[in-house]
Amino acid sequence: MAREMWRRIFWVAGLAAGLAGAGTASAALPEAWKAALQQVGVPESAVAVAVQEVGAAKPLLVHRADVLMNPASVIKLVTTTAALDLLGSDYRWKTEAYLDGTLTNGVLHGNLVLKGYGDPKITIEQWQAFMQRLRQAGLTQVTGDLIVDRSLFSLSAHDPSAFDKEPLKPYNVGPDALLVSFKAVRFEFAPPVSKKDTKAQVIVEPPLAGIKIPAMPTLNNKRCGDWLGGLKPNFKDTGAQVEVRFGGSYSGQCGAREMYVALLDVPHFVHGMFTHYFTEAGGLFSGNVREGKAAGGTPWLVFESAPLSEIVQDINKRSNNVMAQQVFLTLASLQKTPPYTQGAARLAMAEWLKTNRIEMDGLYVENGSGLSRDVRVSAQGLLNLLLYAPQASWHDLFFDSLPLAGVDGTLRYRFHNSGAYSQARLKTGLLENARTLAGYVDDFQGRRYAVVILLNHANAKRSAPAMDTIIEDIYQGILSPPQQTASPKEKHREPHRGKAAPG
Repeated sequence: MAREMWRRIFWVAGLAAGLAGAGTASAALPEAWKAALQQVGVPESAVAVAVQEVGAAKPLLVHRADVLMNPASVIKLVTTTAALDLLGSDYRWKTEAYLDGTLTNGVLHGNLVLKGYGDPKITIEQWQAFMQRLRQAGLTQVTGDLIVDRSLFSLSAHDPSAFDKEPLKPYNVGPDALLVSFKAVRFEFAPPVSKKDTKAQVIVEPPLAGIKIPAMPTLNNKRCGDWLGGLKPNFKDTGAQVEVRFGGSYSGQCGAREMYVALLDVPHFVHGMFTHYFTEAGGLFSGNVREGKAAGGTPWLVFESAPLSEIVQDINKRSNNVMAQQVFLTLASLQKTPPYTQGAARLAMAEWLKTNRIEMDGLYVENGSGLSRDVRVSAQGLLNLLLYAPQASWHDLFFDSLPLAGVDGTLRYRFHNSGAYSQARLKTGLLENARTLAGYVDDFQGRRYAVVILLNHANAKRSAPAMDTIIEDIYQGILSPPQQTASPKEKHREPHRGKAAPG
């Protein structure tokens, strides 16, 4: 009761003046939020906040809401809502197969051409299904080469080390019209099956012929600490072939561990995937790979992607950067004929915002993913987007795609000891010097709020507790006028007690 009385006194004394002008001027942050930010070394001048009840005419609180800031991955909300509106939730990408030669009794005397249309999610399982489709359609052998047609996108040369000097990280893989398995390779390490073996097991998936491992890690029985550093991995990647050497050792006490690395260039990655999985499906192929263009006409076989509705789930819940960039480039199909560019995608997005009267003044979207130092948006702009979404036919799908507090996606380790557990759906953003949240919070009385928090500061990496405090307080209803109703503790079940959110 004391907590509830404090919150009601705080609402009357601390918010009335600021909220009276909300929507036209920047209101002061509640003292509790200022204190939470001060504890992590972030000044209120580094934060923008916008909160409005869905369906209400005016915001409850805006603080620096018109200031353009780096939203990090929260910009994916703009990409996914534009895609749902413009492409439709059942939109599917295609990958086409063309026969450059004569097919006789299952044998293609010539080359097989694969043309990509920017499918954001060709997983290993989907690629296996594609290979099975080729076999079922009657293709048993290819005597020539594999020709890959990646001409749909027109992009500047991609430097995977440019963003953060981590060229092997899968999140730094660039978009491509024929991107397979995100161009990522999983290395799994485990103790050997036989106690007599002195080397650790290394399993590579997908098992591409272009990846060679001449030096395997030795086995030790030390305490499992920095297992990855202990491996001393060294990758010599020429694009066509990779030599991986593990000059260190691996502790048997670590059990099974894994790491993901982006390797090879796109044509040779696709070549390796085709060679292995077409052979696995019972086909015969020993040719090389080269780039080219499909001659046109009717494709021999078309393989379709998962629907956009599924793609949006992965982009928002798991914050997949390359998938977001693939979807963003697809928007260009509404603006021009191929090849598609990022500039054409920006024009399509701008036209969509204008047509639907979604005000996002100053918005700059570089690649659609938020993996950018230059992307900019205001908290008010994102709030306007979040208030537009509930009016759309696809809103339930979009809402469900956002990480659920404490349960899944990028929020699975946060809000476990909060009343907001399972009561908030928020997209997260994380870059050096930037932490962001945007989405929806249901308060303890069931009222839904659109919420945007943008934080750009050198201490951003310490800011999660302060941002979680803001979300918790919105759940507790401190921005809403006092009502004669049950207190939060009486109204809402005891929050789930689990692993505390990481700092």
